[in-house]
Amino acid sequence: MISIIIPCLNESTDIQATLQCLQPLRARGQQVIVIDGGSTDDTLALASPLADKVLSSARGRAQQMNTGMEAADGEILWFLHADTLITPQADKLILQSLQRAHRIWGRFDVRLSGSIPFLRIVEQAMNLRSRITGIATGDQGIFVRAAALKKIGGFTEIPLMEDIDLCKRLKKTHGRPLCLPQQLITSSRRWEANGILRTILLMWRLRLHYFLGADPADLARQYR
Repeated sequence: MISIIIPCLNESTDIQATLQCLQPLRARGQQVIVIDGGSTDDTLALASPLADKVLSSARGRAQQMNTGMEAADGEILWFLHADTLITPQADKLILQSLQRAHRIWGRFDVRLSGSIPFLRIVEQAMNLRSRITGIATGDQGIFVRAAALKKIGGFTEIPLMEDIDLCKRLKKTHGRPLCLPQQLITSSRRWEANGILRTILLMWRLRLHYFLGADPADLARQYR
């Protein structure tokens, strides 16, 4: 079984579409777990009929994903953002690819939802960078064998860069990720609302500061 873990906070606009995509996977026996961080909109009401478990957690993506990890029954854990749409056969791709490649963890390529041409360059750069560095972001749908994730203590509960931190630790203990070329579609709302170039420069600066040892709490404040 794959347990699909989705942290969310006030995602009533997107959560239903994300979960609808997962219903064929549920029909094949996969598990869907939604972990809410204190939504004040209709997220919980919309998610409840479309998930196997809907849980509450302290706010913070890392904390929420750890809550999902502890509640999951699957041998493989797949972490998705609440604004991400998957391909219908994504679970089969994960199972077959991990077995064939003898890997512990991996991720998908990502496609941003918007139609602005510059977004095609952004997503290609994100996927290429991930292949070169062996570091994935949450947008790319990180999946990992549950036993391996629990052995390293799950996600470090920091307010930002929890996905980067996890990848660094998984690389150290289990090698590079399996990089699947099939694309997940993730919302480009942040890029379009804040400006594509401005968002790129902000994320580069935050990642640079993180690798230089900056406090993730300070980086989270800058990100917000």
